[in-house]
Amino acid sequence: MLEMLSLLACLTCAEAAPLPPIGDGAPVDVELVLAVDISQSMDEEEFALQRAGYVEALRHPDFINAVRAGSRGRIALAYFEWAGVVRDDGVIAWQVIDNEDSANAFADKIAARPFRSFRGTSISGALGFGAGLLESAGFSAPRRVVDISGDGPNNTGLPVAAIRDAAVARGIVINGLPILISPSPSVSHLDRYYADCVTGGAGSFVLPIYAASEFSTAIRRKLIQEVSGLTDARAIRVEDPTPVDCLLGERLRHRYSDPYFPELDR
Repeated sequence: MLEMLSLLACLTCAEAAPLPPIGDGAPVDVELVLAVDISQSMDEEEFALQRAGYVEALRHPDFINAVRAGSRGRIALAYFEWAGVVRDDGVIAWQVIDNEDSANAFADKIAARPFRSFRGTSISGALGFGAGLLESAGFSAPRRVVDISGDGPNNTGLPVAAIRDAAVARGIVINGLPILISPSPSVSHLDRYYADCVTGGAGSFVLPIYAASEFSTAIRRKLIQEVSGLTDARAIRVEDPTPVDCLLGERLRHRYSDPYFPELDR
């Protein structure tokens, strides 16, 4: 299965970034990967709100207290940005977070990143890459989590549900933060899409964002829940029970636009 996940990550990321250095076997309460959408469907305002939400959440005393309240009092954290591919300059390497200073240092790295976006939305590529980060992390952790945000369905790379299932089979939990501030009329149930097609694993959840004012609070609540390992029913707010097609994005791509070729964006 490890070979399968590595292969999937390479196949779905045409310019796949090299994996950051692994840990040294240090015990942590959770290995947490933050996978952040920077596709062109995210406008600069949404992107700025998303980034500020992560930075503010990592600096917040409630997040730091949640980290310190764990049985080991520390977590391992990695971050990467994705669109149609994951690029090497979009990855922040694994770091142990165990106090205010280390949390602020990681937040500083995110805040310092330049704004950019590029074509395609490969959730499957992001999940494959995130799973690869976890498989190579080298820490000792009872929980491994990929936290993925995005504002559209998978439209390039391998089918997202297949990659999700492969990751979950390895004991990885996938939580979703679908962004519905400016929803596309052709994708009316992105929250349900994330619930049915993207997230999975024991205790996994979806936390949709429907308004710009929700970013900071929602991201903080989500990170605290992931660090603590507790389930907060208030965070699971998928309002429409209508089942969705997990190949929705691929069908829309072929119907409304030219096929996506990563080499056009290099």
